[in-house]
Amino acid sequence: MPFQRNIKFLLVDDLESNLMALEGLLRREGLELLKAHSGPEALELLLVHEVALAFVDVQMPGMGGFELAELMRSTDRTRAVPIIFLTAGTVDQQRRIRGYETGAVDFLPKPIDPSILLNKAEIFYQLARQREDLRESEIRLRDANERLAKSNAELERADRSKDQFLAMLAHELRNPLAPILTGVDVLLQSPRDPALIEKIGNMMKRQTDQMAHLINDLLDVSRIATGKIELRKVTAPVAEIVEKAVESVQPLIEKFEHELVIENGAVSLLLEADHYRLAQVVSNLLSNAAKYTPPQGRIVLSVQKSQNSMLRISVKDNGKGICVKHQERVFELFDQGASGHKDGLGIGLTLVKSLVEMHGGTISLVSEGEGKGSEFIVEVPGVEHSPESSIEESPSQPKPKGKMRVLIADDGKSTADILEMFFRMEGLETAVAYNGRDAVEEATRFFPELVCLDLGMPELDGYSAARYIREICPDAYIVALSGWGSDEDRRKTTEAGFNEHLVKPVSPGELRELVSRMPGR
Repeated sequence: MPFQRNIKFLLVDDLESNLMALEGLLRREGLELLKAHSGPEALELLLVHEVALAFVDVQMPGMGGFELAELMRSTDRTRAVPIIFLTAGTVDQQRRIRGYETGAVDFLPKPIDPSILLNKAEIFYQLARQREDLRESEIRLRDANERLAKSNAELERADRSKDQFLAMLAHELRNPLAPILTGVDVLLQSPRDPALIEKIGNMMKRQTDQMAHLINDLLDVSRIATGKIELRKVTAPVAEIVEKAVESVQPLIEKFEHELVIENGAVSLLLEADHYRLAQVVSNLLSNAAKYTPPQGRIVLSVQKSQNSMLRISVKDNGKGICVKHQERVFELFDQGASGHKDGLGIGLTLVKSLVEMHGGTISLVSEGEGKGSEFIVEVPGVEHSPESSIEESPSQPKPKGKMRVLIADDGKSTADILEMFFRMEGLETAVAYNGRDAVEEATRFFPELVCLDLGMPELDGYSAARYIREICPDAYIVALSGWGSDEDRRKTTEAGFNEHLVKPVSPGELRELVSRMPGR
């Protein structure tokens, strides 16, 4: 609403020369002067404009000044308008009383003394301006109250969502923990039953994978909120994104016996993007579709090149769908109700939207409502045709495996021991240390090719240990395995001579990929 509106005075006189004289005297910035040559013309103006003061000639043909004043006092709109009568003759006591009864605040004789006119006009101008300022303050206060009420409502809703989220987080963490704890107890009581060990081991792996996925999503949302996720863009085949995403969600698809249809029209295309993060986007959308589609449902993953070198990825299902009134909030953090589902943490779609937007893309939802399925459509830029030579490349020869020496150092004894067991089962020679100083001493004896260091170790931290080990083994591939993964943490590890930085928990698949990247593997 516009503020500091002009104050309006009404000038009423049957002579144009008088009106022009008044206008010349009263003209000023912030004041609008309305002129009327008769009582009826003045009434028409009063019906349209809000007037702060009226200068009215007493002697006018037809409707005189007193008659105009009486009509003004008869209506709510103009009853409070102050009137200063202008008169060329002497006003006797009786006429003066009548004038005050009709609402006059003063009489000015003609010819008018300019200083008196201006003084009186200034008083009413300032009064009107004060009323206008007060009204503007009231409007601002009302608007502020409305915004405050809206903010309070949003805070209350956010607080309820937070409480629901914390309750759901406890539920989601307890769910996999319960069978893991029970499984450990069963294994301790039946340590020599291979079939039972395999069955419980597979179960425990599924549950720990679920927990790791949950924790990683939470960490990613936190990193995005604080601007600590950095995309690592490379140009690589689009098919890799599809393959990684489908592979990660395949067990869930099989569990619910869904039909997964892949319409990949972008097999021969390349995309400049963070392929790990985009695979995470697609796998989250596929995972949602699998969870919220009844068993033996149908999920269609479509990947095509759209206009302006955009890659269009669509995940469509025939599942529960999303209530129309909740679709606006479907990407809001922790809002399970908006997504139409009461289970899960409600962070998956928020994470997906953030990652897509970090790539300069968009995500949209199409759903006709509950029970009518959903379709999420992602579009990201940077797609291009792959060169012909890359299609005809000969398959690479398998890399030979040899006895690689791996040094593991972590003050968490359980973590270090399980990593040693893993690498040893992969056919590698291993050595283990539980602090940074022992790690350096072990390096002088063992001369490792691959070094996995925790950062927060006692006696000598991972950063210092890496510098010493680099002097001992210049060609070693040194990797940070840490729960800290911010850009600042990665900068520090790079400066300390680390080749790579992996954030815990690190999956067996990531460790195998790490080994496969080593020279000579």
